[in-house]
Amino acid sequence: MDRRLVVVPVIIAINVVVFLAWLAALKDPNLFHVMEDNFVVSTSLILDGHWWTLLTAAFSHYAFWHIAFNMIVLWSFGSVLERLWGVWTFVVFYLVAAVVASVSHCLVSTFLLRSPEDGALGASGAVAGLLMAFALMFPKHRILVFGVIPVPALVGALGFVAVDLWGLFAQTQGGGIGIGHGAHLGGSLCGFLFWALYLRTRFKRPTAGQSVQMAMNAEEIEEFQRLRQKLDREGPDALTPKEKVFLEQIRERVMSAHEGR
Repeated sequence: MDRRLVVVPVIIAINVVVFLAWLAALKDPNLFHVMEDNFVVSTSLILDGHWWTLLTAAFSHYAFWHIAFNMIVLWSFGSVLERLWGVWTFVVFYLVAAVVASVSHCLVSTFLLRSPEDGALGASGAVAGLLMAFALMFPKHRILVFGVIPVPALVGALGFVAVDLWGLFAQTQGGGIGIGHGAHLGGSLCGFLFWALYLRTRFKRPTAGQSVQMAMNAEEIEEFQRLRQKLDREGPDALTPKEKVFLEQIRERVMSAHEGR
């Protein structure tokens, strides 16, 4: 059976609560000052001792379109990855990606844009990390860019990186728009490194010979190989409930086999 989602709904709930706090702050100058000091990240605030904003800013939005877009992407990719990785791996990665994104924003704003006071907020950096990790695990899976354009996941992820690189270059030339391209790029880099250093080997699919050693019979190996091809071609969303149950059973047996060695 599919693992029950825990982390993604909690992250979304926290983001919604903080968003509502921003709405309330629009009518209360004192609350607005508190929100600015605790839910926006900048080099200036970090130097003033507000180090926690490296994380809290990643749960903070004050525009509806911003939170709506980020939460839709988080749900789309995060729900798949939480079930695949497990709760603790997902939590650790998300929080690390959020902090890395914040640090990247501070470095870019300070050393490239010469504006250490520039603040940033939003889950975009952490979400960019999830998207990159997903795309590297399932490069051929079709995603809808902006909900309209179907492209392979890896093409879409690299396309967003290219847009952020272009946007950052424009900002260094005095142009561009007020988007935290540095945070996005930091999150994407975090996703790439996580895949390269951990996911690529930890979630490497076993060969037929290895599967036999893990107590899979010939019929199960054939079904496993078929589902491997289906995953590579169509992504995890294309699996039927029965196929997901089969893969979950195989996963548990593989884990038991490794633990018994």
